[in-house]
Amino acid sequence: MGSFQLEDFAAGWIGGAASVVVGHPLDTVKARLQAGVGYGNTLSCIRMVYRRESVFGFFKGMSFPLASIAVYNSVVFGVFSNTQRFLSQHHCREPEASPPRTLSDLLLASMVAGVVSVGLGGPVDLIKIRLQMQTQPFREANLGLKSRAVALGEQPAYQGPVHCIATIVRNEGLAGLYRGASAMLLRDVPGYCLYFIPYVFLSEWITPEACTSPSPCAVWLAGGMAGAISWGTATPMDVVKSRLQADGVYLNKYRGVLDCICQSYQKEGLKVFFRGITVNTVRGFPMSAAMFLGYELSLQAIRGDHAVPSP
Repeated sequence: MGSFQLEDFAAGWIGGAASVVVGHPLDTVKARLQAGVGYGNTLSCIRMVYRRESVFGFFKGMSFPLASIAVYNSVVFGVFSNTQRFLSQHHCREPEASPPRTLSDLLLASMVAGVVSVGLGGPVDLIKIRLQMQTQPFREANLGLKSRAVALGEQPAYQGPVHCIATIVRNEGLAGLYRGASAMLLRDVPGYCLYFIPYVFLSEWITPEACTSPSPCAVWLAGGMAGAISWGTATPMDVVKSRLQADGVYLNKYRGVLDCICQSYQKEGLKVFFRGITVNTVRGFPMSAAMFLGYELSLQAIRGDHAVPSP
């Protein structure tokens, strides 16, 4: 088995597309809760979005992540799998032997995947957040902050993903596409460690000793649990990232990560950093279950295996 395999990238693309379709409605709710105003709790947010924008409001901004997150997920899974495989084979003295997977190898591979994910996913996440947030109530426009909402009224700031990208580059430069990248880095590096490592160990723990690889049911369960763990623990920094990325749609009030943390804490207390933790955790299960299942089954189909392999 070679150290570098393109199949992981192809399978990651399919898994990413599946996760977007499954998780985007709750992702919209999460973004509104974390960076919007006037939504209250999760259920009231769902009711408000449905009442104001119908069911299509939950899929606002999905076209861009559907096209891009599939590619993004392809790279993340490909980088993780190939890095972990390279590290494992580096420790294995027998080329034909199945290389052991150690915690240190999984940790390092997850961290590399986390860093790569920010470089690719930062602009994708920013566009998604901006499109999701542009129809939020403009209550903050009355706080005396510099706002473009006054001039635009209720008119959406962006007509679509391409117009959103062009507007951000024109107003903020290319660096504007990476607004919130530092917060995303602080979220994704530990987040992917708590994503891939629990998945690997849970899938091995669920799988009976007589089986050489996990069943689709085990993949679904382990992937879902790993996603819930990862997204639940990443919520505080996810709140900061969402606020930094939503900042600039109509208002400009944060100077950076620390300023966002300080302002959010002063105005809303410690509980603000756990806003959306319920929807994050609940959304994390089906999204990640679909992600890993799509990845593993497509990898099985590409390789022509009869058993489900692990990343």
